[in-house]
Amino acid sequence: MSEFLRRFARQFAELNKDNLQRLGELYSDDIHFTDPLHEVQGLVQLRHYFSELYANVSELRFDFHGFDQIADGEGYLRWVMSYRHPRLAGGQLIRVAGCSHLLWRDKVYRHRDYFDAGAMLYEHLPVLGRVIAWLKRRMG
Repeated sequence: MSEFLRRFARQFAELNKDNLQRLGELYSDDIHFTDPLHEVQGLVQLRHYFSELYANVSELRFDFHGFDQIADGEGYLRWVMSYRHPRLAGGQLIRVAGCSHLLWRDKVYRHRDYFDAGAMLYEHLPVLGRVIAWLKRRMG
């Protein structure tokens, strides 16, 4: 079990719109961050991405439940993200499961998130959500 992953998860879960300067404690200056919706290079861009993310939600929380180190300086975190956005799902709490693949030395220099972008965003948009629900029914 990796102490680095546990510490990273704890510090990441403490992030909010008011303390994003702490990203530099977690990530190297040359961080390469990827998720299904964005790709970001460098700590300055990552801070900008996170500030937009936090500015557009009324609540955002990560609950980590898996810490798997697979090699020296490489591991996975499993999590559930819970958030509220005033224009999605009528402002109701949305939960999305995912995992993060991390590479690190003293700080994380590569972070890739894996999650269902439809469950996070598209299914909760008024028109597109109905289309996706219809497609799922047809394919199921």
